[in-house]
Amino acid sequence: MTRRTFLGMPGPRDGGPGEHPVTAPRGVGHLRGDESFPAAARKALADPQLRRNLAHATTTIRGKSARVIAELPDWQQLRDAGSALKADTMARLPELLEELEAAVTAAGGVVHWATDANQANRIVADLVRATGADRVIKVKSMATQEIGLNEALQEAGVTPVETDLAELIVQLGDDRPSHILVPAIHRNRAEIREIFLRAMPGVDPGLTDEPAVLAAAARRYLRETFLRTPVAVSGANFAIAETGTLAVVESEGNGRMCLTLPDTLITVMGIEKVVPTWQDLEVFLQLLPRSSTGERMNPYTSMWTGVTPGDGPQNVHLVLLDNGRSAVLADPAGRQALHCIRCSACLNVCPVYERTGGHAYGSVYPGPIGAVLSPQLTGVPDNASLPYASSLCGACYDACPVRIDIPSMLVHLRNQAPHPRTESAAMAAAAYTMDRPRLYAAAQRAARLTRLAGRRGRGLPPPLTGWTASRDLPDPPPETFRDWWARR
Repeated sequence: MTRRTFLGMPGPRDGGPGEHPVTAPRGVGHLRGDESFPAAARKALADPQLRRNLAHATTTIRGKSARVIAELPDWQQLRDAGSALKADTMARLPELLEELEAAVTAAGGVVHWATDANQANRIVADLVRATGADRVIKVKSMATQEIGLNEALQEAGVTPVETDLAELIVQLGDDRPSHILVPAIHRNRAEIREIFLRAMPGVDPGLTDEPAVLAAAARRYLRETFLRTPVAVSGANFAIAETGTLAVVESEGNGRMCLTLPDTLITVMGIEKVVPTWQDLEVFLQLLPRSSTGERMNPYTSMWTGVTPGDGPQNVHLVLLDNGRSAVLADPAGRQALHCIRCSACLNVCPVYERTGGHAYGSVYPGPIGAVLSPQLTGVPDNASLPYASSLCGACYDACPVRIDIPSMLVHLRNQAPHPRTESAAMAAAAYTMDRPRLYAAAQRAARLTRLAGRRGRGLPPPLTGWTASRDLPDPPPETFRDWWARR
């Protein structure tokens, strides 16, 4: 089998990457424009309704997740297994992808390779146009959000319809997702009612904001769409290399309708989603639901292997998306970001996310995982503030079902971000001082003088005010360790 340019594999092919090395594209999946995280966060912090919505939702999800995780005595061992499986997969990714391609093709599917967002969007748009359809139904997918597929389809004259309830709310509200698992987490039910009344075709003018009533309205709208749309687009939570099986897990069943009713099914999947064997999938199907929705298992776990004559979609396509993942894989300190199974557990425990929401991150991947994944996919200079969107408290690492060490990666990316000259000079001066014991002792004695200035002395003078604009310098101890040691 001819190897691909993906991950250093040479050789172009239909829909393939050509002969040039893969580089991280700029701006793909970046939603905020030029506004930094600190500026966007300040706007979010000024919205009390947003903070109430976020606090209620994240607290609820955390509680549910903690209860079902506590039921498993081997939870930590499962996390260890998930982490080890992901590390092994990344080490063998080229061969596993070729194994997956062979299995999907043998089962009647067609595999396409896309190096970046533009190529992936072009492949999907061409496949839809070939069917003659002007509308597609979509399963919730982070990968298609990452590449801006909806916008690309609209430019090609194709109307995408989101079928996940939260994604539908976001789409009808001309809004942006703010959470990996619950895209409309920043909306309450009164706001959702207003969106439905304003934008949903055929909605009852007497619609109330009762959750069951809102869900019924969405169901009526989507059922007609399901029955009249011959093409569906999905993502994939997992792909099993040994069999070519693709899997989508969900809680509503709308995805199941998309995966079974249309004649054509197009799946866009990040190349890191592959798992080697069926047995490996067992581990992740225990980790994912407990960490994401707080359920023992996902209510709908849909799997399909190629084409089954007379049953389900008869034209099955898989688009394997790189879009910067090769560059992430090439960084030994950053490649753990590719272990992510998109459970959103890190968002639900992050004190920064809970107060700012996802929009402040300016990326389709918000929260702690977004702070390490987005800079690597789209370039650290374009996302220089995101690695600083954290207190480094470590809650994300404790919650991650595959033990991704997000705090360490944040520090790694902070080192890669551009730094002001004043900051570099201050760090150089600190290093010089700490390397000289007598000078360091003198600096410690001088620091104690700031106690005389009271609270006004807990900031730094220009041009170092940025360090203390939102934090106070800690009070120096009344006695240094050196003094304590000498006295005793």
